[in-house]
Amino acid sequence: VGHALVDQQYRVNVDFLNNWKIGKGVMTLVDENRQTELQSALSCQPENSASGGSAANTMITVSRFGGRAHYAFQVGNDKWGDFYRRDLDDAGVESTSSSQRTGSTGQCMVFITPDADRTMNSFLGTSANMSPNQIERCLIGKSQYLYLEGYLLTSNAGMETCQLAQKWAIEDGVKVSATLSDPVIVETFRDRFQTLINVGVDLLFCNEEEALSMTHCKSLNKAIEILEQQVRTTIVTRGPDGAIISHEGSRIEISAVPVSAVDTTGAGDTLAGGVLFGITNGYSVVDSVRLGNFAAAEIVGKLGPRLDRELSREIEAILQDTTELDT
Repeated sequence: VGHALVDQQYRVNVDFLNNWKIGKGVMTLVDENRQTELQSALSCQPENSASGGSAANTMITVSRFGGRAHYAFQVGNDKWGDFYRRDLDDAGVESTSSSQRTGSTGQCMVFITPDADRTMNSFLGTSANMSPNQIERCLIGKSQYLYLEGYLLTSNAGMETCQLAQKWAIEDGVKVSATLSDPVIVETFRDRFQTLINVGVDLLFCNEEEALSMTHCKSLNKAIEILEQQVRTTIVTRGPDGAIISHEGSRIEISAVPVSAVDTTGAGDTLAGGVLFGITNGYSVVDSVRLGNFAAAEIVGKLGPRLDRELSREIEAILQDTTELDT
């Protein structure tokens, strides 16, 4: 369950971000006027457009590994909404026709700087009104995991949607996973994240900065100590330093797959998709994170947040020796 945004990637230098007072490396919500202003200021067309949003990237990764995923979202009844649904369908992710509503489809401008960092300015459009009407209990009940995107917690309607989906999942014996999404979002809406965690989250995804923000800690070890008291499994990503798994009180460090970084957009989302595929298809948590790490390296090594190819036939090779594979 998440925000549906058409991702548009632009290559810019840091001066552009500074001149337009755009916070580097984080996601900032903007209105339609600001988005139009920034688009007018750019001297180039987007290098890539794709159906995106954090949870969409994750569901597409599940599909690329050969898994089955359904995405609940809301887009407008405009050309971008039509594009979004077609693009998602082509990527092998299921959705429902009711996902289109009157209004403008949200768009995310992704600014990629020469250091491969990504900065996002998001106009949510109709996705800002994402409501419980977009989730179906029967689909949740057929699933092994529910996945909640943290960006949804920025609105009352999004929070209500997550809470209802979580309630149904728990009642139907479906495990709940969630992502903290962004350190600024966590800092602003920590109470809402904590509410979901208190009700019950089985699997939590976050990066190091998000973990520190969520726990108000300066030490990652201390942050993980706090999170592992509340969540059965926490996966903390650390970019080129790999990931830390905290599973039922035990910690395991998993190395990253070496790659020359081009664009980090969607790396964490993609790792989550690899993990969710793995644990719902009989792989251990450790092997599932290794799958996620490999997929994330594929993303970091190119422009855009989406895997270009199917990975279902490469799983055993990935698990035998990730570092020897061409990324």
